[in-house]
Amino acid sequence: MNYFLTEEQQMIKELAAKIAKEKVEPIALEYDENGTFPWDIVELLAKADLFRVFIPEEYEGLGGGIMEMSLVVEELSKACGGIALAYAASGLGTIPIILFGTEEQKKKYLPRLAGGEILAAFALTEPDAGSDAAAVKTKAVPEGDNYVLNGTKQWITNGGEAFIYTVIALTDPTRGPRGASAVLVEKDTPGFEFGKKEDKMGIRASATRELIFSDCKVPKTNLLGREGAGFLVAMKTFDQSRPGVAAQAVGIAQGALDHAVAYSQERKQFGKPVSAFQGVQFMLADMATQVEAARALTYAAARTIDAGARNVSRISAMAKVFASDTAMKVTTDAVQVYGGYGYMKEYPVEKMMRDAKITQIYEGTNQIQREVIALQLIKESLQKKE
Repeated sequence: MNYFLTEEQQMIKELAAKIAKEKVEPIALEYDENGTFPWDIVELLAKADLFRVFIPEEYEGLGGGIMEMSLVVEELSKACGGIALAYAASGLGTIPIILFGTEEQKKKYLPRLAGGEILAAFALTEPDAGSDAAAVKTKAVPEGDNYVLNGTKQWITNGGEAFIYTVIALTDPTRGPRGASAVLVEKDTPGFEFGKKEDKMGIRASATRELIFSDCKVPKTNLLGREGAGFLVAMKTFDQSRPGVAAQAVGIAQGALDHAVAYSQERKQFGKPVSAFQGVQFMLADMATQVEAARALTYAAARTIDAGARNVSRISAMAKVFASDTAMKVTTDAVQVYGGYGYMKEYPVEKMMRDAKITQIYEGTNQIQREVIALQLIKESLQKKE
């Protein structure tokens, strides 16, 4: 379908696709098997200026937005969702700095992030604070000109690899969720350590680690926004980042569909390719339709955000939930098209099915997304009655 991309967006898409096909696809299975973090690909993306596409021009970016970031994520994810995540998760960690950073913070970090010199990460989740984000216990207690951080963050993407972390912590524990703030913490800060690298089902080329804070001092100038606005920072960040997860899901699904279509023409049963059987044709038709619908919704969400719409929570959640459910369905069907071969690790769709699952979980489970959508619908309905 023609999504009327600008000339620059088309160039970004083609460049990302070229890197995905020539550099990512040949190493995807190996990096998945070994859990290798793709620093070599990060370097290639940096040289291609793809980290610049969603960063404002005044901070050495190319001035694009969520749409441009989503195009890159989608193309990379067609080849490997895990490798793509090094890029996408840095985008997640960069968004709060773009949205809430002071001029000094932006000048300090955004040019380095734009050049791919460093990566970013976002740290909200804790052992007892997953979907219930308000259950955060990590503290950032004010002490003179510093905050002293103590606590643990769990399952942080790019953990241990990123240089700058946006950490949601309680600056005033007596106020509960309203006492949470967002603080920037650099990797080498004393008292900041990392737990073991998690051994995951999918996205294995991505690094997922605990963040451990033990009397970790950071200057108060590292505060993002104002004290007590931590959950506002988190929710506004997720509103803008969720189309990136949707784009990852669309890419994984498209990659699986492409492999399934090609394989269905190669595999012969009963003297003819399995693509000749109506049962398989109908599966492929449904897969293609679902992927295109997910892409359309993802692009619509990204463009709505970039247009400056005030309330994007609903469309952002819709894109994430629909695209991730589609990825899980399409990759499962791709394995089915492959039959027994699809279950084998030497074939790509087995990995894609494993990679797809996380898109239904992180940055807010799909159950939480449905709550966001429903509550927004109810709120809008009540406003119309007033």
